Amino acid sequence: GNVFIQQPSYFSDLDETLPTVLQVFNNILHKCGLQCEGASAEPQKLGEKVSVTAGNMPLQELKDIVLYLCDTCTTLWAFLDVFPLACQTFQKHEFCYRLASFYELAIPELESAIKKRQYEDNSVFADLWRRISHSRKKMIEVFHILINQVCLQPILE
Repeated sequence: GNVFIQQPSYFSDLDETLPTVLQVFNNILHKCGLQCEGASAEPQKLGEKVSVTAGNMPLQELKDIVLYLCDTCTTLWAFLDVFPLACQTFQKHEFCYRLASFYELAIPELESAIKKRQYEDNSVFADLWRRISHSRKKMIEVFHILINQVCLQPILE
């Protein structure tokens, strides 16, 4: 049996956790000097200059962001893959819209930063590129699961 079926209160736990998951995307955008769009956008503090970008941040910070993103996307995908019923809860938080906005803002910026950087060791580039590609793939798969569960399945049933 499924833990969510046996313990329905876990759905409300998931509901309360999702803003934290969405905050991960906002944090990554902020660290890359990017602003998030729409309802989730936080006003920029007066006098706050955005000087750090994905392109000029220290290599270790870029690595950390790419690893963090890769872990987050893989975990989200694994969760929704084994438990598609959670999709309704994700959608209550406009997850598709938020994921699409994040993808559009962050992925080109991070890919460009990875490509343009000079590396002493080419294996570092290869690893970063593999992880950002994996993240991109998992984000698209998460989006597909959500669209399938929230939009297509109800039509087919």
